[in-house]
Amino acid sequence: MTQVHLPDPVVRPPDRPDVDLDAFSRALRDRVNGEVRFDRGTRAAYSTDASNFRQVPLGVVLPHTPEDAVEALAVAREFGAPVLSRGGGTSLAGQCTNTALVLDWSKYCTRLESVDERARTCVVQPGIVLDELNRQLADTGLRYGPEPATHMNCTLGGMIGNNSCGATAQRTGKVVDNIARLEVVLADGTRFWCGETTDEEYAAIERRGDARAAVYRQLRALRDEYADEIRRRFPDIPRRVSGYNLDSLLPEHHFDVAGLLVGSESTLVTVLRAELELVPVLPERTLVVLGYPDIASAADAVPSILPHEPVALEGVDHKLIRDQQIKDMNPQALAELPRGRAFLMVQFAADTHDEADRQAHRMLEALHDTENEADVEFLDDPARENELWQVREAGLGATAHLPGRADTFEGWEDSAVAPERLGEYLRKLTALYEEFGYAGETGPSLYGHFGQGCVHTRIPFDLYSADGVATYRRFMERAADLVAELGGSFSGEHGDGQSRGELLPKMFGEEIVRAFGRLKAIFDPDDRMNPGKVVAPYRLDEHLRLGGDWAPADPHDLHFRFPDDGGSFAQAANRCVGVGRCRQHTTDGGEVMCPSYQVTGEEEHSTRGRARLLFEMLNGHGDSPVGDGWRSTEVRDALDLCLACKGCKTDCPANVDMATYKAEFLAHHYEGRPWRRPRSDFTMGWLPAFAGVVGRLRAGKVVNALTHTPGLSRLATLLAGVEDREIPLFAGETLQQWFARRRPAEGARGTVLLWPDTFTNTFHPHIGRAAVRVLEDAGWRVTMPLEPQCCALTWISTGQLGVAKHILARTVRTLAPHLREGGLVVGLEPSCTAVFRSDAFELFPGDQDVRRLRAQTVTFAELLTEHSPGYRPPRLDAKAIAQVHCHQHAVLGWDADQRLLAAAGVDASRLDSGCCGLAGNFGFEKGHLEVSEACAERVLLPRVREADGDTVVLADGFSCRTQIHQLDSGGREGVHLAELLASALGDEPERPKVRGRAAMAAGLALGAAAAAGAGVARWRRR
Repeated sequence: MTQVHLPDPVVRPPDRPDVDLDAFSRALRDRVNGEVRFDRGTRAAYSTDASNFRQVPLGVVLPHTPEDAVEALAVAREFGAPVLSRGGGTSLAGQCTNTALVLDWSKYCTRLESVDERARTCVVQPGIVLDELNRQLADTGLRYGPEPATHMNCTLGGMIGNNSCGATAQRTGKVVDNIARLEVVLADGTRFWCGETTDEEYAAIERRGDARAAVYRQLRALRDEYADEIRRRFPDIPRRVSGYNLDSLLPEHHFDVAGLLVGSESTLVTVLRAELELVPVLPERTLVVLGYPDIASAADAVPSILPHEPVALEGVDHKLIRDQQIKDMNPQALAELPRGRAFLMVQFAADTHDEADRQAHRMLEALHDTENEADVEFLDDPARENELWQVREAGLGATAHLPGRADTFEGWEDSAVAPERLGEYLRKLTALYEEFGYAGETGPSLYGHFGQGCVHTRIPFDLYSADGVATYRRFMERAADLVAELGGSFSGEHGDGQSRGELLPKMFGEEIVRAFGRLKAIFDPDDRMNPGKVVAPYRLDEHLRLGGDWAPADPHDLHFRFPDDGGSFAQAANRCVGVGRCRQHTTDGGEVMCPSYQVTGEEEHSTRGRARLLFEMLNGHGDSPVGDGWRSTEVRDALDLCLACKGCKTDCPANVDMATYKAEFLAHHYEGRPWRRPRSDFTMGWLPAFAGVVGRLRAGKVVNALTHTPGLSRLATLLAGVEDREIPLFAGETLQQWFARRRPAEGARGTVLLWPDTFTNTFHPHIGRAAVRVLEDAGWRVTMPLEPQCCALTWISTGQLGVAKHILARTVRTLAPHLREGGLVVGLEPSCTAVFRSDAFELFPGDQDVRRLRAQTVTFAELLTEHSPGYRPPRLDAKAIAQVHCHQHAVLGWDADQRLLAAAGVDASRLDSGCCGLAGNFGFEKGHLEVSEACAERVLLPRVREADGDTVVLADGFSCRTQIHQLDSGGREGVHLAELLASALGDEPERPKVRGRAAMAAGLALGAAAAAGAGVARWRRR
């Protein structure tokens, strides 16, 4: 046999490559089909992943096809630039952050190229999201088995890079167990398909004598030299993900080169395509939840459960449950848990419901009267099972930021041991927490894939001070010693990256780590593929996103007080933990976040991307590509397509509230230079003032007549700086004017104040009239302010916060007497109601009347279900689809509406449509029309068009009704809940019938111009 010389291991790379970025970016634009971005905003958005680390990339390429990525690699090779191949960017160990050219596959390279149902395989491009792949496979009865908790946004390329697993790995194994072949390209341009290799196939490859043959010869020589050491040092456990998969080259694994490359974290090759092995869908599932006195006792029971072959076996402790209760996450699911302070979630699956139940009963019978018997909750309702499963999947977000607690971090979040040693490991790990001062009742929660010995946690490391970082390093070293002693793996599915790469000698020994370095040199001798990760790694305490030297320019002249972040904008911007939930491609489950990403696929238009830019804006490391502070045009541009829907406030596991951050940023960005604001900020932001003038002058009909004059409507929208859209007409009489000329009914239940928001008062007063009829029918005496009032929503959303605070403070003073008597305030418009329940408190957290307003503001449905005992709504026996307003979803909730509709006999189905796309002023602002319409066309409008003629379209939000009205919805109109209930009382109030091009902007520019100066001044002084 010919002697094969193996290369020496690679050496540690320089921190920053010497690359002519201007020439590099020009060459990429000339030669690569795709988007090439070297701008400061993009580089800031990609500066970190979900880890503790931060490195600003050289630039980003979004290839249109895998072949475009090959060309980008060729250009990078010519310029000596390192490359990082990235999927969903959710890596927790620092794999997806580097000073390199980032290839982002997730926007365009998302195709399922072929399916072979007979062979149970499919070929995919790296950017396809797991949930989307399984949706496309649904008709085949097959699916891809491994399913991480981030399945709604993780890409297959990222899963291959990390060797992902998830809860389903109990049945299907890791990604390495479910890969048939990979198409890869090396840093030098060598490109081939690889997989298991028979001796005959190996001989055929070697005979070619090409670059691939040289690689295969060296791989076989490496295997032969280290085979005994590999068998001796590689842990024989289900969840060994740390290190490279050298064991895949052993004869017993058929010299599987694809298996070797799985989990290599973009450090060896770039994956262009993957042939995946699929598994049959088991349609019926049964979940058994077992309660134990503590988490270690739950772990002790795992070996007795495994012989019953559950498809998933997860563990959670009481701290994770407590953390979710604090955040009010998954409340219905938490109520399903049995007694105990730790829980095992044991799932069985089969082709029939009865068989799944039988498997569960057999397990319970075997555990009966043994030391592992537990308190039991038996669930065989899929809806209840899914709710409870969310408890486990929400682990990272639930433990990230808790009020009054120290922040928690990854680092040692993914260790694994043999299942039979899991209880021992958890006891020793808990002792280690205590030794380092991380323990206690408020210490780290423990949860994970217990059936395979994998433990997840987030630890309250102090990564803000030099001493804290030094303690973090000592803990990591001690924890690594503990896992190595127990024969475990530092990573059970998240990979090594930078967090654990430096520690690998403790697990594998120096010889195997040397073999890793030589493997790296076979594929990437110049260390251009994601350098500094896994092999010749950066230290685990360098390139930290925070660190002892992090010194952000944290502003103090804030409008919002950020009470949940200690008054710190820097801490608010640092909330994002990078899991990418905002990058979801559907709104299954009624989620809203993040509408702009859903239609653009852009990292900068996700909540995460915007949070990264805000973090970088504060320039805590002195090298940020976004260093202009509040004046940053990059941050402004990234926030421009934020709809301020507030979906992230609830849907984001870390409760990032981008709508609030946007308002705060815009206030400072334009401070002292209002002439730089777009005109729409004034026409839309000051809408309540102008609408108040038009209403007081009873000029609505005049304004509407002017706006219907041919040619004038378009001129008016141009003058107002808004999109050329159809906009609702002013009402001839406001709600306040109607209410002032009627005698309120006496109510046995007492007095309630109905808030006359601008949209109801001046555009849709028929909704207010309907609400008054229903409330009086329910026994309430209704009152309302009769002078112009406003919650300041439009000033908040346009970032005119100085004016907003002035107006809101005046409103609170007006409402104070009613509030101090304990009176309730009922809101009809969800966005305005949400201001009283959320924004007002965040602007004035110390004001007692604001606190009363927050506590005593209720929705229409809440008043009738929670504050009107014995009330029965009129019977309707109707069918409805409901477009829930974003702010209602995020702040108010829809549970009360659902109960009220059910009591009225309405079969209501909530649309999984997310944001309607209008979002207050957003859809009217210049440049937003395309995104606004795309949001509506994703789910909302198709479902409205498909609805039966007798199906009611419920839409409490003015924006939602406007979007349904003015886009092609087949002539359907949205109906407020108050209207629907009032329709059952007879003599329904008259509803406006006019359609056509109204122009609120024209009304503002033409009809109200004469009165604006004096009228608005008087309005503000009141």
